[in-house]
Amino acid sequence: MSRVAELEAELSKAREALRELTTQVAQNEEKMRRSQQREFRLLNAADLFALFSELSGGLRESYGLDAVSVVLADPDHDLRHLLLAAGTPADDIEGLKLVESLSGLAPQYVALRQPWLGEFRACDHQMILPEQKSPGSVAMIPLTYRGHLTGSLNFGSNDRERFRRELASDFLLHLGVIASFCIENTVNRARLLRSGFTDVLTGWHNRRYLQVRLKEELARAKRDQTELVCLMLDIDHFKRVNDTWGHAAGDAVLSELAQRIESEVRKSDVAARFGGEEFVVLLPDTDTRAAEKLAERIRRAISASPVALPDGGETVITTSIGIASTRPAADAAELKTEGDALLARADVALYRAKTNGRDRVEVEP
Repeated sequence: MSRVAELEAELSKAREALRELTTQVAQNEEKMRRSQQREFRLLNAADLFALFSELSGGLRESYGLDAVSVVLADPDHDLRHLLLAAGTPADDIEGLKLVESLSGLAPQYVALRQPWLGEFRACDHQMILPEQKSPGSVAMIPLTYRGHLTGSLNFGSNDRERFRRELASDFLLHLGVIASFCIENTVNRARLLRSGFTDVLTGWHNRRYLQVRLKEELARAKRDQTELVCLMLDIDHFKRVNDTWGHAAGDAVLSELAQRIESEVRKSDVAARFGGEEFVVLLPDTDTRAAEKLAERIRRAISASPVALPDGGETVITTSIGIASTRPAADAAELKTEGDALLARADVALYRAKTNGRDRVEVEP
């Protein structure tokens, strides 16, 4: 072979190597771009439901996995309460598993400080990846809070070679750090939001929360052309309770009343302490007749048995309930005015129930 031919062959090899390198660089850039997009979605999750949905379903779809789960220790049921307060029970979120303790779920939790990759074993991993039915491989990514292990993000694949122990896990470790930060940040935001919208005494939502939800429910009723009903409840002779047994007894009565109302309403209803001894329940997509039946059930549940007082005594309480409804027109522009009017009409019906003898339900036409 002549020298020219040798040079041409070497040049051809160099060009091929450059093409392969260029392709590899482009692939790596695409992987980096997708990774940044995934992290951006996690960091911008609006609430816990959105975040856990991104961590489970979002990552499963993005990485082409057969199963993804998020396991978190929640011994005080704090996360469960935050999710429930936001209207989404933990059991309704696919891939989320909240447990009292990580102990006994998988042997890797004993020393899980780096991502663990290896073969799926039912005896070890069935509790953390219940969807993983076929033999395959698993990646367990530690989730931490202030240096302490709080759970793991778990990937499952039917491919035995997908997560081999000898594979580098730097990327998974980085993902775990991002996920841990997002969980901590979103939980803190949910706690702050709940504290601003929660009545400390009863644990119910407060008037501020009611104003926000009232506008949302009116917008929904306007869009769907459905009816929104408002129940306004007031404890009869509540001042007498405070004057006779003291404010501690009054607090006990308010807390018990909230529990008895809550036992009768639906999850889709919006219940809030309006102020003092007044409570409001919004009933979306409900007609007045059904609302009146519910109000009667609530009234009977409240007076059905005495309320235990802190001093060991007890007292029977009754309540008066006013009902008003609205069906916003499709062209309604000012929903705040519509909401204020609905509350005012329910208050008028409540006043009529008081003046007509108390312990009764009145409907504002």
